[in-house]
Amino acid sequence: MSSNKNALIRYKTLDKCLKNKYRQYTLEDLIDECSEALFEFEGKESFVSKRTVQLDLQNMRSEKFGYEAPIEVYDRKYYRYSDPEYSIHNISVNESDLKAMNNAIQILKQFKDFSMFKDMNGVIQKLEDSIHSTSQKSIIHLDKNERLKGLEHIDILYESILNRKVLRILYKSFKAKESDYYTVHPQLLKEYNNRWFLICWFKNKMYNLALDRMEQISIDEKTAYIDKEFDSDRYFGEVIGVTVSDGQRPQNVVFKVNAKHAPYVKTKPFHHSQVIVKEDEAGTIFKICVQLNFELERMILGLGEFITVIKPDKLRRRIQTSLKEAYENYQNLNRDEQA
Repeated sequence: MSSNKNALIRYKTLDKCLKNKYRQYTLEDLIDECSEALFEFEGKESFVSKRTVQLDLQNMRSEKFGYEAPIEVYDRKYYRYSDPEYSIHNISVNESDLKAMNNAIQILKQFKDFSMFKDMNGVIQKLEDSIHSTSQKSIIHLDKNERLKGLEHIDILYESILNRKVLRILYKSFKAKESDYYTVHPQLLKEYNNRWFLICWFKNKMYNLALDRMEQISIDEKTAYIDKEFDSDRYFGEVIGVTVSDGQRPQNVVFKVNAKHAPYVKTKPFHHSQVIVKEDEAGTIFKICVQLNFELERMILGLGEFITVIKPDKLRRRIQTSLKEAYENYQNLNRDEQA
């Protein structure tokens, strides 16, 4: 169990003891109560030291966590609250706290119609009622698309990752002629460019499956779940987007952006590895170190004529081919209109 959760259980236990008017508690009694509470929660022997409980009492007395608990020692050995009505669960909320909570509510309300947050509707309403949330126009707008296909799958995928369940997914990629079943071990849900993906262990390697291409999902209770202890920051650290190739090493990608559009790339880097190689009146040359993938190409093509790939040659040729085909599409359209 995490140390934070341990501390919360101890604080809750100490609070229960200190407000108990019908029993006296020495420091040793408080230690025993905390140890017993942790044992009940974890199901195994857990001993809390005297020093730990003393620090807990000190923290509860201080402003560190906002408690400022009126803990007193009487008869030289017993602990209690000097205010019999006090509890750490009755902490008052000041005006600054109310303002911060109100701002958070305005952001949460944007997720009301989003499948994954549908159960938050009642919680948000309770928060609004309890802190007298003011009705105000939206100041922060998050880019989202509730009508995106596949969002209805997020709940079962999320719960499966949380509860370590194997899934059987009927899936049809854009390249496949027919749907096929995948028995996968879900590890992570990832959003990229307003599209959701399931990162999962399948056939001894990591796969990403787009939610909008999933047709059916069921839980496979017979297969034991494999937890890969997935580190998303490390896994996606050398790519743009979600497409990771196990056998591909990251490469230095050098590109030039004209002077007018270079500030956009400076302030919103393509990748965390981005550095400036050279800068002059004509533009800025940048370098990133990433795997070559579809998402990188889409990002480069999105800047159109304002960006030029210098190297690697393979990527430059791909971009040249794409731009040439785009040009030919417009040429064909012009010829059709003139015919």
